[in-house]
Amino acid sequence: MALNRREPITGLAAAPVAAAPGTAAPALPATDTYPSNTALYSDPALVEGVDYGRRCRRHPIDDQDPAGRAPFVRTTVIAPHGGGIEEGTSELCLAIAGYHPAGLAPHPAAGPVHDFWLFEGLRATGNAALHVTATHCDDTMARSLAAGSLNVVAVHGCSAARAGMEPGARAVLVGGLNPAFRQYLVEEFTAAGICAVSATGQEGIAGIAPDNICNRTLLGTGAQLEVTADLRAEMFAAGRNTPARRAESTLPLFWSFVAAARAAIARVEAEQHLL
Repeated sequence: MALNRREPITGLAAAPVAAAPGTAAPALPATDTYPSNTALYSDPALVEGVDYGRRCRRHPIDDQDPAGRAPFVRTTVIAPHGGGIEEGTSELCLAIAGYHPAGLAPHPAAGPVHDFWLFEGLRATGNAALHVTATHCDDTMARSLAAGSLNVVAVHGCSAARAGMEPGARAVLVGGLNPAFRQYLVEEFTAAGICAVSATGQEGIAGIAPDNICNRTLLGTGAQLEVTADLRAEMFAAGRNTPARRAESTLPLFWSFVAAARAAIARVEAEQHLL
């Protein structure tokens, strides 16, 4: 089930586990149980691999030739609320990164592939309690991947109501602090026949806080996708949209969405060839 808030309205920075002596405790979004990933990982009531899981891939770079320059991975794809927290976002994250969500084979085989990081709720129920707002995401690998990338695209899920739309709306709201990346994403989704609108003005899901994980890049900007629940539901075969079967039940709409996102990534990276 999609939650209603990605980041505090005040745009607070990622919070530590405990406040320093003499200071106020960090404010929590109304829907969040934990003030950070670190706090969640430290909860003895939670078991990694049972309640939640983390997956990532960082591609190696080996450049020992002084006469040349090896290419580096410019973009990281992140799903901070994957698994049962915001259903379908894990699969979208992996596919946008260039890996088939069922088996993780490169897809398409010719690439390109991108670094990725996912945090996933693994419970049968109650995954909403594992949501950590994007500005409070302090997972070491997530921060490291973002900080070493020129671009991050973070994939989230939201309800139509949270997006300010009518019930049943099938759309993706595009946010983040990189205006060119946002523009390319809207253009590519629109060209693919997918309703895409700017998240500007949608308080809490616009992805414009500097501390949002999507903006913690080398450039200090990134992109955020908020995909409505009804659009995500139409990406998977009816009756097979379950944690165990979702990755192998993708429909053409899923791959159209993925191709559009990858096309936008290619466009923004083409402008960064000298970096």
